Amino acid sequence: MELTSSITQIVSHLEKIQSFNVQNPLDDTRKYLETMSLQLSGKKESVAMIEELNVSMGGHQIPVRIYRPKGKDVQKSSAIIYIHGGWFIAGGFETHDAVVRKLANKTGSAVIFPDYRLAPEHPFPAGLNDCIDIVKWASEHAENLGIDRDQIGIIGDSAGGALATSVSTQVGELLKFQILIYPAADNQLNTKSWEMYETGPVLNKDGGIQAWKWYHPEGESKPDPLAVPILIKDFKSTPPTLVLIAEHDALRDEGELLTQQMKEAGVSVQTSFYKDMVHGFMHMGETLNEVQKATDEMAAFANQYLKTAEK
Repeated sequence: MELTSSITQIVSHLEKIQSFNVQNPLDDTRKYLETMSLQLSGKKESVAMIEELNVSMGGHQIPVRIYRPKGKDVQKSSAIIYIHGGWFIAGGFETHDAVVRKLANKTGSAVIFPDYRLAPEHPFPAGLNDCIDIVKWASEHAENLGIDRDQIGIIGDSAGGALATSVSTQVGELLKFQILIYPAADNQLNTKSWEMYETGPVLNKDGGIQAWKWYHPEGESKPDPLAVPILIKDFKSTPPTLVLIAEHDALRDEGELLTQQMKEAGVSVQTSFYKDMVHGFMHMGETLNEVQKATDEMAAFANQYLKTAEK
């Protein structure tokens, strides 16, 4: 494994991160992701507005942020549902704030960002159900939200890519496109790329095994395809999809296999391979030019399928 000087610098920085006042391994994982995102994302772009609300669903509340892009004055704008990563057990508004701001501004779409329930407190299918419910809610309440219900897409990174993939098989008819950023797809962790990158950079196999056990406790004996997307046979309703793959990523092979299975099922899929990149590179805008390149690529793909007003 040969890493570029920029990636080597980032990996060295990651090794020095110490989570503050850690209570247990789960708390450490959550705080580590927050710290990594804060330190490596770089300066956050300003957006026109961020709205925060709670959506009542099935006896609980789903916190949601809506990011309105800078420089747009559109009553019925296009919208993107963003599903964050974090191994199903970590992540939220603050960890992905910089990424979502960039995407809102570049796509010209309102970005709807649900803070779905996390494992192990809420194992599968809680988080997935929250994401499905928010897509339905956005469509049903589009007029009040100031969005066009016929111009909605979905983006998910890492574990969020797994969730987005499953969401699309359930309510894909409501979505114009899908983008998966280095998606998690398989709970077996037995691919060649997992063998190569078992101890990093960024991810490690022991942490992945524990995360999957927390998220999908029945996954070893009775895996559910909606939890483990590599097992999905019917990609019904899945919209045109772009998959971003990172070269030095333990999830590389399962992401490529998921892409191949979608193609074989008749889904229109494009793959973009990010040479030299590691898992989570979208959080590393302070150092990596590839973050802007990926944002530009995702916006171009989204705008093939969304009608966005000119600035």
